[in-house]
Amino acid sequence: MFQSSGFRFIAVGLLALLMFIPLNLVSSVINDRANYSRQAVNDISREWGGAQQISGPVLVIPVTEDVTYDRRREAVDALTGLTLQDENGKPIYERYEETITEKRPSVYLFAESLNINVDTLSETRARGIFEVPVYTANVEIAFDFNALSASDVLNREEVLHWKDARIEVRLTSNRALRGEAELTENGRLLTLEPIASSNEKKGGGITANSGDPREIGPLLLKLKLNGAQHLAATATGRTTHLSITSDWPDPSFFGSFLPDAREVNQDGFKASWTVPHLARPFPQVSRESLDHSARSVASMGVRFITPNDFYQKAYRSARYGILFIGLTFLTVLLLDRVGNKPAHPVQYLMIGLAQSVFVLLMASYAEQIGFGAAYLFASAATIALLTIFGATALKLGKRTSTLAAMLIIVYAVLYLILQSADYALLAGSTLAFLALAGTMWLTRNEDWHGPDREPRKWFRRKPSGDGTAPA
Repeated sequence: MFQSSGFRFIAVGLLALLMFIPLNLVSSVINDRANYSRQAVNDISREWGGAQQISGPVLVIPVTEDVTYDRRREAVDALTGLTLQDENGKPIYERYEETITEKRPSVYLFAESLNINVDTLSETRARGIFEVPVYTANVEIAFDFNALSASDVLNREEVLHWKDARIEVRLTSNRALRGEAELTENGRLLTLEPIASSNEKKGGGITANSGDPREIGPLLLKLKLNGAQHLAATATGRTTHLSITSDWPDPSFFGSFLPDAREVNQDGFKASWTVPHLARPFPQVSRESLDHSARSVASMGVRFITPNDFYQKAYRSARYGILFIGLTFLTVLLLDRVGNKPAHPVQYLMIGLAQSVFVLLMASYAEQIGFGAAYLFASAATIALLTIFGATALKLGKRTSTLAAMLIIVYAVLYLILQSADYALLAGSTLAFLALAGTMWLTRNEDWHGPDREPRKWFRRKPSGDGTAPA
């Protein structure tokens, strides 16, 4: 039965589909290893300082209001000090007014002009076999406030307490701070203190009592931060300028605003942003803290990443594995169809398993020697194994060179697919189409029913009256 070309094609197709099982198992192993790698990255990042986002500065001005209440109390005789009573012996009450100074929601005023300059120096930290890029950032923030606009949001008789005003700058985590942080106003050093917060989601920050903001000039804040994974700032100024310079050669820009100008080369990158307040969906002055929403809708920054890491490539190679196993099966099927003894289904399974193990081999060696060398070693070993198997077990003879050439082409195309995610679908679909077209051409004269099967007679003449067919 296996001599039938049609049956052999169907059987080999089913065997190729069966290879989804080992490929899915391989994908699970790759995912587990990738998760372990991400956990190591997160641990190192957290210990170094973690991802950082700078938000602010914001001027916080306390507000109070004198409120007069109409109250009543027991009347007291001015001479005796005794409570006055009516004829029934019940206390007599009198009405009076009491004015109380009550706190009202503070006024939050963002900077008028905000210029943030960041200069980062990157390095690599390792834990076991995993390496994580981290950075140290020198940050300078120059800003000023238009304090007169704070009164625009006051109600009725509310009063601004200018002398109790304070400046706040929010950070992802205070433990990322290194060295001395300085806030100066025309050369005058202001005392900085950490912002106490019981909610970790609000992050950390620093604050300083500025005094009457109407009497101070431009301010300059200098910080030194440790960080990892990404560095971002929030566009909180009426006009916000952000400039980041780094020696990291593979930046990935993200956020609500992308850079207006950037320059990336092997020595690092430079990027700059300019964002007007009209581009963000929150006001310049408000009666509530807008830090959390500002971080979400007005962020801009850069990720310090290793592009297209080998775990992603290994997982994608497992996803494309069924295509390349199918192409190898198809090649073997076309090559041995002219032989006296076709390949056995068990031999097809061994070929498929060898190509499934290729993915694990590539990922495990990539952890030690890098993706390029690991791919070269794993693909060369797999091609050599299948070529020897074709020559010795499948008895392909001179046709073995065709199998080797096809395998070299397949793994070369797979390498190109893994190196360029943008063209992966294009390359994979083109290769599949060419393989199908080539198969259709090579089998155009194939006898799919097999040599021992009589063709089906679709039209038969009715027998004559004597039971014999007419001549």
